Amino acid sequence: MYKIVLLGPPGSGKGTQAEFLVVELNIPTVSTGNIFRAETKSGTELGKQVEEILKTGALVSDELTNQIVKNRLTQSDVAQGFILDGYPRTIPQVEFLNSLVEITMALNIDASDEVVTKRMAARRMCSQCGANFNILFKPTKQVGICDKCGGELYIREDAKPEAIAERLKVYHGQIDPILDYYKEQGVLINIDGEPNINEVWQEIKNKLSL
Repeated sequence: MYKIVLLGPPGSGKGTQAEFLVVELNIPTVSTGNIFRAETKSGTELGKQVEEILKTGALVSDELTNQIVKNRLTQSDVAQGFILDGYPRTIPQVEFLNSLVEITMALNIDASDEVVTKRMAARRMCSQCGANFNILFKPTKQVGICDKCGGELYIREDAKPEAIAERLKVYHGQIDPILDYYKEQGVLINIDGEPNINEVWQEIKNKLSL
């Protein structure tokens, strides 16, 4: 059974590789980012709190994030395994997760600040249907217009320069202890996230013997 944690800086391509793993392993991905955005879109009190935090590029508190993840991992679709994307991000989150389940592998998809900043700044979202695009890797047929619904695209708050810089600063301040923890557990697998999407996926398949 695969119980996978995906690690790596924002913009390293974790979400894309998670999609490939979902198909290959037939298990769901659990993305805290997607959960937070759903809460924000629904306009709940939690969503409003999350929205204000994400606008600054900061991270949601450990306590709030842990509770959301715990609730998600009780659902039936993750009984045969899962891929965690965007969690855990701090040692308290690592320890909380360890109290819930035994992680079988931690995939660390790494890339330089320069590379991930360029990728993140290219992100766009549809103002109507919420579809995501990237002008570098997934451009729309018509500049600034959503392929799915024709809505106008905009730059997400977390894709603006100030927010990117803050996210990377927070990430670098927290990641080393997490990598050390999973290395000590013998489950850490390092992946070079800078080549193109298919090359990164091939390395993952090779190291996981898929």
